[in-house]
Amino acid sequence: MVTLIKTIASALVDHPEAIHIREHQENNTLVYTMTVHEDDMGKVIGKEGRIAKSIRSVLYAAATHQQKRVRLDIQDEW
Repeated sequence: MVTLIKTIASALVDHPEAIHIREHQENNTLVYTMTVHEDDMGKVIGKEGRIAKSIRSVLYAAATHQQKRVRLDIQDEW
């Protein structure tokens, strides 16, 4: 899943080297936290959140195939 998220995000941003993804478990859900360069936040979120929603849709579809619950949080670089 981390590879899937990174592949999608890398195609969208100007600073692909700044993409970091952490994975941790919360109850029954795998939570992925993606951080991107602050200049790339708009590109990853998109107008009215459409790009972020699309990324999450692909992630949910892949997780459903593996019978897992997932969540994707997007943050600017910390």
